[in-house]
Amino acid sequence: MNTRRQFSKLLAVASLCAPLALMAQAFPSKPITLVVPVPPGGLVDTSARLISEPLGRLIGQSIVVENKGGASGNLAYQQVARAPKDGHTLLVSYSGYHVANPILMTKLPWELKDLTPVGLITVATNVVAVHPSVPANNMKEFIAYAKQNPGKLNYASQGNGSVSHIGTEIFKQQTGVNLVHVPYKGSGQAIADVLGGQVQVFMTTPPSVMQHIQGGKLKALAVTGKKRHAGMPQVPTMAEAGYPNFDLESWVALYAPAGTPPAVVTQLADAVKRSLDLPESKQRADAAGIEVRFVAPTEMTKILDRDIADWTQAIKAANIKLD
Repeated sequence: MNTRRQFSKLLAVASLCAPLALMAQAFPSKPITLVVPVPPGGLVDTSARLISEPLGRLIGQSIVVENKGGASGNLAYQQVARAPKDGHTLLVSYSGYHVANPILMTKLPWELKDLTPVGLITVATNVVAVHPSVPANNMKEFIAYAKQNPGKLNYASQGNGSVSHIGTEIFKQQTGVNLVHVPYKGSGQAIADVLGGQVQVFMTTPPSVMQHIQGGKLKALAVTGKKRHAGMPQVPTMAEAGYPNFDLESWVALYAPAGTPPAVVTQLADAVKRSLDLPESKQRADAAGIEVRFVAPTEMTKILDRDIADWTQAIKAANIKLD
């Protein structure tokens, strides 16, 4: 009798575990969609397209890149947060949205707990780029000119609450300059207006502006990471320019809907790591001005927690609010 009861219990447990096991075994059973929270171009979209081809080959399914910009990234985040928890819909998450939105926005159509990390895929320093009409060839000259002409220079951002917005506001706070904020919806129009001289300053990731800097259409005053950028070795870091306390790095990571089976997340994370380890991925990243850097899901959680704590403090100190 006891043996029968034990067998019945084991059978019940097995029946509960079976759907998850079958789901993990069946994955992937269809194309995987990478939802990108910005229009084409720039760091996030470049990162998605960099990973899509090798990931598809390694995982045995085609990868669809879907650009879903708007609402400061929240449309894309909401779509993935509500997607089936089967690993076939992933978010290409941008630190500027993933970190800043929960701090700056009181009403979000998604929550941090709605998403689970697959892994970090790329990071990028930022570069302070200015229109050639700005009479400054280095950071000290720029800050001196801006202080002599308060409110005369406009700076572009990719939108209210973006890294370029918050980062430039922190820069203003640390240096004491007065720059006027001009927000855009993404990098495209921002770059066009900086190239045209309507806006004079843009702090952004290298993929957006590197070709214009190399072509002499924009001047790069400094990069905001800990080391010089491989594509612009002549541009000093902020520390080398005399401002060691200013450090701004953007990251892009893959996230799945919370509740996705751990076996599926592990399978995805392993395939992402192998994709980024390929020489072709590094070559494409170098050409685009970004760095491939895989970080496992557990470490990605630590990075996010750290950044949220740091940015919360910085946003409060700079009194940054959405319009």
